[in-house]
Amino acid sequence: MSRPQLLTFGASSFGLLDLPHRPAQVAVVVVVGGPQYRAGSHRHFVQLGRHLADAGYACLRFDHHGVGDCPGPLPDFRALDTDIDIAIKALRRAQPQLQAIVLWGLCDGASAALLYAQSGDPMLKGLALLNPWVRSAQGQARARVQHYYLDRLRSRDFWAKLLRGGVGLAALMEWLQTRKAARQNAVPTEAEAFQLRMARGYAGFAGPILLQLSGRDHTAREFEAAGEVFPEWRGWADRPRLTVQRYPGADHTFSLRDEQKASFDGLIDWLRQSFDEAPQ
Repeated sequence: MSRPQLLTFGASSFGLLDLPHRPAQVAVVVVVGGPQYRAGSHRHFVQLGRHLADAGYACLRFDHHGVGDCPGPLPDFRALDTDIDIAIKALRRAQPQLQAIVLWGLCDGASAALLYAQSGDPMLKGLALLNPWVRSAQGQARARVQHYYLDRLRSRDFWAKLLRGGVGLAALMEWLQTRKAARQNAVPTEAEAFQLRMARGYAGFAGPILLQLSGRDHTAREFEAAGEVFPEWRGWADRPRLTVQRYPGADHTFSLRDEQKASFDGLIDWLRQSFDEAPQ
């Protein structure tokens, strides 16, 4: 098992770098969503770094401003480009033999990775995105109607409560209101315009993209239906050089160890297929 090395960069930032026994040609940079810090929920990122190093890849996980041991105000995930850029430059100085860098992100960390993909960084060769965050009021309503409420309407308990005039009536009214919201066209506010920027990053990125989607997660369902809400996301599944891996038993953060390991194995398989045979 590798021992992470301390990597300092910027005025007060640092990260932990997991390295394999031989010099790595490909490095994975973990973009922390959040607010979280470099360890991740249930030490998800720690385990990720170890698995990658054991498989021959370097892995940098770092604290951006305002999280973990990095001081300063907490930025929105839409404003992490500078932190990501500084981390990548520090990694390249520490590991000058690297030929490719892959950004890995969960939820709004994946969203931040897609936003950074428009920077034109020549070392950025791949994106690994877990349950990307594309939330909007309409998208959230559609996901609830298509999944949460559909399951409830199939439940005998729900109809029993409805006939008794109990909680079911209130739930039915809530479903009707949510269904109405789901049918409305999405008009992104200034705060929601990130979804359109993400779509541009997704469509314009030339390298391979890995999508890992959890089966027990509304954020993943919202991403799958993003094309119904935002025209810019239509046809996302038809993108060239796209690999989609689905994990039916996984929750949003892959908290179950077996599901987590399966996602690590899937990531490593994708890295080998995308980079080991023909490094770019």
